[in-house]
Order: sequence, then C-alpha cells, then structure tokens
Amino acid sequence: MVLGLPYRSPSVLVGLLCAILLTGCEQGGANTPAAAAAGIPAKVLEVAPQRVPIVLDAVGQVQGSKEVEVRARVSGILLKRLYNEGDFVREGSSLFQIDPVPYQIALAQANAQIAQERARQEQTRREAVRLKALAEEKAISQKEFDDAISAQKMSDATLQAAEANLRQAELNLSYTLVTAPVSGIAGRIARSEGSLVTAGQDSSLLTTMNQVDPIWIRFSLSESDLAKLPDKRLDRIKSAEVRLALPDGSRYPLAGRLNFAATQIDPRLATQELRATFGNPRVQLLPGQFVRVQVVAGERDNVFLVPQTAIIQTEKSFLVFTLDKENKAESRPVQVGDWVGSDWMILSGLNPGDRVILDNLLKLRPGAAVSPQAAGAKAAAVPAAK
Repeated sequence: MVLGLPYRSPSVLVGLLCAILLTGCEQGGANTPAAAAAGIPAKVLEVAPQRVPIVLDAVGQVQGSKEVEVRARVSGILLKRLYNEGDFVREGSSLFQIDPVPYQIALAQANAQIAQERARQEQTRREAVRLKALAEEKAISQKEFDDAISAQKMSDATLQAAEANLRQAELNLSYTLVTAPVSGIAGRIARSEGSLVTAGQDSSLLTTMNQVDPIWIRFSLSESDLAKLPDKRLDRIKSAEVRLALPDGSRYPLAGRLNFAATQIDPRLATQELRATFGNPRVQLLPGQFVRVQVVAGERDNVFLVPQTAIIQTEKSFLVFTLDKENKAESRPVQVGDWVGSDWMILSGLNPGDRVILDNLLKLRPGAAVSPQAAGAKAAAVPAAK
C-alpha cells in the first residue's frame, strides 16, 4: 500500500500518469480561446447549378465498314499470290493470278468467230443488193429475194451473238487477274498456289478483305443507361457524338457519329444495339479490337458538381457537410448521379450558393465550428495551445 492506494507495479503507474497528462493537454488545447475562435480549417466550395453533358460508357468491338469475300469468278489453277497477307491494299490492286492460257485461247477463238461472221454478213448483204435489182426487173421470183433478205438478217444476228461471245471471252480473261474490290486490310490466303479453284463453289474463296477507313464500332447500352436519357433511347438521326478510349487507356483523336440504332430493345439482353462510324486514316483501329465507347447523348441542366472526396457514403444514403451562416458544419443528405471526371454529379439535396466542405471530414461533427477557406487555398494551421 502507498498512501492508502492499492499496490500497482511501476509500469502500470507510469501508464496511468501519462494518460492523465495527455487527457489534460487535449482538454486544455480544445478549450483554448484561439482554437475555438478559429474552428476546424477546411476548404469550402460554393456550388452553383451547371449544365453537364450526359455521357454513357460501354464496351465496343471494331469491325470493318465493309467485310468482303474475295472469290474467283473463273475456274482454273491458282498460279500466284500478288500481295502480302495482312497488308493494306488499295482498291483495284492485284491480289491473285489464275492461269490465263485457257482464256487466252477462248478469246482467240471468239475473235476468229467474229471475223467469220463479219465475212458471212458482207456476203449476204451483197447477195441481197444483187437480188433486189433482179427482183425489180422481175428476173427472179419474190421468194428468192425474200430468202436473201432473211439470210442477211440471220447473219446480222449471228454476228451480234459472236460479238457478245467476244466480250464474254475478254471478261473471263480479265477475271484471271483477281483484284481488290475495296481498299482495306487483306486477310490470309484461303487457297495456296497450285490449287484448282472452281467458280461458284466453296473453293472459289481466295481471301477476305476489311475496309478500315471508315471503321465501324458496334456496342450496346443497357436499359439502366438509356433511362438517363430524355427519350429513354438513342436515335442515330440526333447525331450523338461518340468518343473512344483505346486498350492502352489513351484517347482516340477523332470523334465518331452514330450510323445505326436498333428500333427496339433486345428482350434477351435488355439492351439497345448501336453502331458508330469513325475515320481511321492511320489504321489505328483494327477489326476485332475491343475499345471503350463514350456516348455524349445530350445535357442535364441544374445539377451541381462536387469533388468525389467531399461525398460521404453511408449504408443508406450519401452525405455532404455544408456550412451555415455561422460557419458551423451541418450534414446534408444528397442524391448523387454519375461521375464527371473527378467530380460527382449531385441531382438533389443542394441549393445554389450552398458552401460544401471539401476536406478534414473526419474531424467534423454537426455543429462544429469551421474556419472556411476557398477551394485551392492552403489551409491554415490551428493555433497551438499555450
């Protein structure tokens, strides 16, 4: 026993003494006139209603604006590939060479047929002219003259058919050189050199091409996203601006426009299917690639923007601390919307001119005195207790 107190070990006594001293210091510092007058230093933002763009996010996939199958239009042996797989090729560039020899022979035969029919036409015309004079002199019967006229017309028709065969032979020969139907990325070869390709069959497929400028982005928006829009859906006619974020997080430099919007909601996924078109002159976007899509679909009026760090989330609601006329803190429940950069959109709960406290939230309690400072100013230190 020491001075009538129960015995305690030296370490316990030292701990109790320190606790008493610290408590006294805290109470003394909190109750100093300087600290009470200054209040808790905090940055304050005076809010005003703003017009904020409605931005909807989605994941999209890139596809060529034209996806074309390159097929052989004539049958024959595939002699040569004339491009590098995966290269960008211009419309009209040569891609494949099919053996042209059979078609060169067919063209020569068509030319010979043309010469033969032209000679026959000249003969029938001369015969018709000669018999016309004899018919006028009644030297021959009318039947003989009529037969000559019919022979001339049949010769003219046969010549026209021969000319059509010639054009077909020329066309078939031109088809032996397979060219790019559009400008774009040429895919892998589907038939190797030396293969027999047959027009109109599966073997006629030689490769595929994707037109990549312009490029298309396919994406969908959920019903919850569409509910944020005034019309509850998107319409391509309203020309909503579309932006892209690339897989590395960088922003695609060109803006796009909607060129397709489904007229109904997909009942299986509860989404609206959309498509946007973008310029792609540097071929930064490739078919099959996934990108982040941002659709700017109008504006929302009379909302407030508050930094995310000033919002307190509880189990049931969101709160902010505001200042009253006496610079005392009061909690205010608010309804939040979407994030806009580093800010949170406040839909209700604030009024124009309200002063929202931005920092030192852990020290605040309703009714606590606050020393307000403009947002961005350096907070002053609380005077130390003497």
